[in-house]
Amino acid sequence: MKSRYDAETDALYLRFTETTIVESEEVRPGIVLDFAAEGRIVALEILDATEHLASGTDPAALTAA
Repeated sequence: MKSRYDAETDALYLRFTETTIVESEEVRPGIVLDFAAEGRIVALEILDATEHLASGTDPAALTAA
């Protein structure tokens, strides 16, 4: 899994696999799932992350190479 947090845009991106993304769907306001051709989740993007994550969570601490 790879992740990155952009503090300027307050966006957290979690990539589970390098599989090609064929579709994205905003399942809730600010929560976007990316899907592979067979419908499996490839990645998750959280826009306005500090508003969606539990209080006290530091999105920058969730990043990993």
